[in-house]
Amino acid sequence: MITVYPKSHQAKGAFNGGAILENKPVGFPGEGGRLQPYSNLFYWAHAWSEEGSTIGLHPHKGFEIMSFVTKGELEHFDTKHNEWIPLKAGSAQIIRSGQGISHAEKLNAGCHIFQIWFDPGLQQSMQKSASYDDYGPDDIPVTEKNGVKIKWYKGGKGPVKMDTYDVVIKELTFEKGSCSMELDTTKIHGWYLVEGELMVNWQEMEVDDFALIRDFEDILIETTVRSKVFVVESPIEVPYATYSALRK
Repeated sequence: MITVYPKSHQAKGAFNGGAILENKPVGFPGEGGRLQPYSNLFYWAHAWSEEGSTIGLHPHKGFEIMSFVTKGELEHFDTKHNEWIPLKAGSAQIIRSGQGISHAEKLNAGCHIFQIWFDPGLQQSMQKSASYDDYGPDDIPVTEKNGVKIKWYKGGKGPVKMDTYDVVIKELTFEKGSCSMELDTTKIHGWYLVEGELMVNWQEMEVDDFALIRDFEDILIETTVRSKVFVVESPIEVPYATYSALRK
């Protein structure tokens, strides 16, 4: 099954009178997006600012909050480190919010990020102290297979450490042409098209479109230009009751 959620079917958000804008393939209840939380992935937003702006100090508890800088520079502040820390394009950050932490984010002019929330099992995570890690561009390894470049954040040789069960996070870069890819059928594959355009099993995707893929052992990718996809693979079966499941 492949379901494409175009940008027009995603939830929208804004901060500071539109100084920061968001597309949300997986948004909060009531925001109007077509896709609901699934597996142990609870929220996924693409946020950007043309002129630069700050999201003020706000709390999190229990979830793992991950940010990925895709363009420009992000500055981050949290109550554990009590200082502003810059993160350049290609960097990743994880907050294991545990018993509670507050943070603020400054998107400098031209900054684009993904922020993705994961459920590590709240009964366990809320008993732990909050912790935080940054990973710079040089920490993220890149491999190549069948002409596809793979940047590994989590899984493979990726350095990111998470408590959330069985998640793989990577970025795929396709050159012009076609190729086939093998998929793990135990996973739900979330694809966000960052750059270019492509077809997945003859379904078209444009920039900011999101696709959910499952139950395929392999897929055909066709591109007319160089294209980049941010991918999160989530388990079909999660061995604990997730927050989104408990809310139903």
